[in-house]
Amino acid sequence: MKVYMISYEVYPFAKVGGLADVVGALPKMLKKQGIDVSIIMPLHKIVSKNSEKFGFNIEPLYEKIPVPVLRTDQTFSVYKSEIPGSKVPVFLISNDYYFSADDVYNGPDLAEQSIFFSNASLELIKKLGSKPDIVHSHDWQSSLVPVYIKSVYRSEPSFSNTSTVLTIHNLGYQGIFDPKYLEFAGLPQYLFNVDGLEFYGQINFLKGAILFADVINTVSPTYANEITTEEYGEKLDGVLRIRSDDLFGILNGIDYSEYNPATDKRIYANYDVGHIDKKKINKVRLQGDLGLPKNEDVALVGMITRLVDQKGLDLLSRIMDYVALFNMQFVVLGTGDARYENYFRSLEQRYPDKVKANITFDVELAQKIYAGSDMFVMPSRYEPCGLGQMYSLRYGTVPVVRYTGGLADTVKEYDSHSLEGNGFGFRKYDAPYLLTSIAKALYFFNQEKKHWQRIIRNAMNTDLSWERSASEYVKLYEKALAKRRG
Repeated sequence: MKVYMISYEVYPFAKVGGLADVVGALPKMLKKQGIDVSIIMPLHKIVSKNSEKFGFNIEPLYEKIPVPVLRTDQTFSVYKSEIPGSKVPVFLISNDYYFSADDVYNGPDLAEQSIFFSNASLELIKKLGSKPDIVHSHDWQSSLVPVYIKSVYRSEPSFSNTSTVLTIHNLGYQGIFDPKYLEFAGLPQYLFNVDGLEFYGQINFLKGAILFADVINTVSPTYANEITTEEYGEKLDGVLRIRSDDLFGILNGIDYSEYNPATDKRIYANYDVGHIDKKKINKVRLQGDLGLPKNEDVALVGMITRLVDQKGLDLLSRIMDYVALFNMQFVVLGTGDARYENYFRSLEQRYPDKVKANITFDVELAQKIYAGSDMFVMPSRYEPCGLGQMYSLRYGTVPVVRYTGGLADTVKEYDSHSLEGNGFGFRKYDAPYLLTSIAKALYFFNQEKKHWQRIIRNAMNTDLSWERSASEYVKLYEKALAKRRG
């Protein structure tokens, strides 16, 4: 089975969020399961810098390929690489006008950027002489790919037997633009209607993919159900209900070779489920580096997140003065809205011996927090999948979450009678429930040491590998092929 994945970011070439981790890890596991998979992404400015940091080579392949479908004279060149440690090809689309910003998600015109990338990806596949079985788009930036394949390219021999798959990583980002871009895209005007790309007088790229892709999936089973409701559907719940028979949820995994406390060189001391006492070394070293009092008996609560409303920071900010009354320390890492950045800075000023605010993006520090913290807080308003709780489970750091989306699929409430469960959480989105969950976790940490050790072992034994998820994607591809060819 020949598969092309099309994504705007891929680890380690360019990473902004969890999308890069998914597309950087899933193809390696698919390759091991016999899938012939390749990746197409833009040649972002950051890629060259990352090639030196991560040790991958980039070689020129083609120059100045036109995009005749588009209303533009812009062309693109192609470079080739591989995901490090694998034989998965990565084709990088180069264009100095569209892909030269320092920020991956920035550029002269975001709509044109997405249109150009989607169309160039298809022209590249033609240039390669491929006849893919599956073209797999990720999020709105490549959402026009299935639209093109079912309209402008419907008679193109390269795609005559191609099935299309769309993965929605976060429904909150859809690519909504002025209808004028249909002309630039070379797409037929009949698509501007309620059964096509039209969306409240605009055009919606993600809606187009939802309607035109053969199958759709989200990154957790619970989120797949949630987005068909008005509360979580972001005004696309009706469209998603129409496609409900073709909508699936596949939980993301994490790369166990990359995120392994027994071998991770980024943490202070390595450990595994049989030697969890060594986790305390990471805690005390982290406390010292952050300027917090060193004390292995004080609960260290970690949080690594984008500082935005979606992540439940409105709830957290209402209870932190109460949480600070407990014998605990709190460390946060992330950037985002200025009001939350300023809030955590002020919290550190009020509680200098209990709170450390790291308003930055630091991969090395993130790993030290995953390994050194006792608990990890994710009170998200919604969370399509979430990777933070997966990393924390892998490193034996007990998650405290709101049970929504992928958080509900990965974190199970600890039961002191059955000894099952790997964390703590709450369902109703309200601050008192978050406070109660944190207090419950702190109680077990301070008063129930044997149970706490059991929770850590349960967490580290949770199977969150990509091997499991990759098998589900193979089944999804088979469904897409059967739908297209049946």
